[in-house]
Amino acid sequence: MNAIQFVVFDLDDTLYLERDYAHSGFDAVAERFAGDIGAGFDIAARCRQLFDSPHRARVFNTLLAEANPPHAGALLTRMIEVFRTHTPRIALTRDADRAIHRLGQHLKLGLISDGFLVAQQAKVRALGLEQRLDAIVLTDQWGRPYWKPHPRAFETIARCLHVTPQSCVYVADNPRKDFVAPNALGWTTIMIRRPGAVHADAHATATDPEKVPFGGTAEAVIDTLDALLA
Repeated sequence: MNAIQFVVFDLDDTLYLERDYAHSGFDAVAERFAGDIGAGFDIAARCRQLFDSPHRARVFNTLLAEANPPHAGALLTRMIEVFRTHTPRIALTRDADRAIHRLGQHLKLGLISDGFLVAQQAKVRALGLEQRLDAIVLTDQWGRPYWKPHPRAFETIARCLHVTPQSCVYVADNPRKDFVAPNALGWTTIMIRRPGAVHADAHATATDPEKVPFGGTAEAVIDTLDALLA
């Protein structure tokens, strides 16, 4: 650890709570489409309930099936677009804010994140990360085939800042995809477990070879970024 020069973070459920982004998006959709949907219930509240149910991957589909508005197919497309392009109301977790301040005084800091590009860019702006990090790589700039576990983002960010893999740390939350590439490249990998994280179910199986891809186990696990390189 004494040779570490560069700490790279994942974004969702590492530096802020992804649940907060989803709730922010549900509010934006409800405000924009309440009249079109015409539901006799609180649209944003119902979306939150569905997000915490087995319908998480089809929140809007399920909502529209329940409300049954006219032209539901076209409405679904517009709702997804508003969700992905809205200006999110999110904030860094307190430990993330402290860690960026503490580590940024003597190390280079970066970000590697998957997700639809316009949405991830909006999150980065809302969190003020462009002013606080040395390098940001959003993998969707190259298309979905380059999302993690593809190694391109890790190779690119290390090359841009002229650091060796052995001097890099990657901190993320999802053992199903986050650590395969950095492990293979010789980075140090650390998993953070956050209560209420979207992928919290994966945390309990983080060392199960049947649940985690080969080479995808993080070298260490922490529960707060206050413990990172402390």
